[in-house]
Amino acid sequence: MDIRFPNGRLLALTLSYDDGVQQDEKLISILNAHGIRATFNLNSGLFAPEGTVFPKGQIHRRLTESQVKALYDVSVHEVAVHCLTHRSLPEIPAPRMIHEIMEDRIRLEDLFGVIVRGSAYPFGTFNDTAVEALDLCGIAYCRTVISSHDFRLPSDWLRLEPTCHHDDPLLDELCERFLASSRPSLFYLWGHAYEFEAHDNWDRIEQFCSRMGGRDEIWYCTNLEAHDYIEAYRHLVLSADGKRVFNPSSLTLWIEENKQNFCLHPGESLVFE
Repeated sequence: MDIRFPNGRLLALTLSYDDGVQQDEKLISILNAHGIRATFNLNSGLFAPEGTVFPKGQIHRRLTESQVKALYDVSVHEVAVHCLTHRSLPEIPAPRMIHEIMEDRIRLEDLFGVIVRGSAYPFGTFNDTAVEALDLCGIAYCRTVISSHDFRLPSDWLRLEPTCHHDDPLLDELCERFLASSRPSLFYLWGHAYEFEAHDNWDRIEQFCSRMGGRDEIWYCTNLEAHDYIEAYRHLVLSADGKRVFNPSSLTLWIEENKQNFCLHPGESLVFE
């Protein structure tokens, strides 16, 4: 019995962008045009003061709280923790780690009216204490900046490795490999939207979205949706002989058995012939 993504798909795509910057507005317009969804990791203690006018030429321009609330549509995209003030977690004591994670989570939940369970490590730095702190704070996954250069389904969610950064020289090759994959595969792209302005390469993400968007064979999901779906599959209950499967989760899941796809609704059991 193998996992299939919603509607029996083999492929899933998710993106992750950090810091809550003005360039996210253009990025979101590109994503939305191609039906691609993403997770945005925000530092709620570093929103720009309302009415901020940035100096000419400044690239890293944070959004104000009102702009953040208006821009990120949580019915389409996900907002996630990036720590309150973007502190490198291994450099601060454990109690301060807890504060950075939990206070950011509390503020984002209050601002957007959703339960926030995802994160990305500021500067990509982490250690075992940081992983433990995230777990204690109810964070389900946390993205690193370590490129896996593959599409395996994650298992160590609090040390989550993306496929690659959008400036990775292997991006085009990875896209080809992903689209040709014959096994369940998750492509995870990450970066910062201000980098497109800094490097004058908005065409990089436009070409990626044009190539990867609007495909019936791909499930376009947020980071948290990918986590919850994959973990729900892993918690399916099988009979001793493997002929009966029960879905104890609240999600509708798709599975493949004997080259046939099955849809398994919440609380439903299936018996394989």
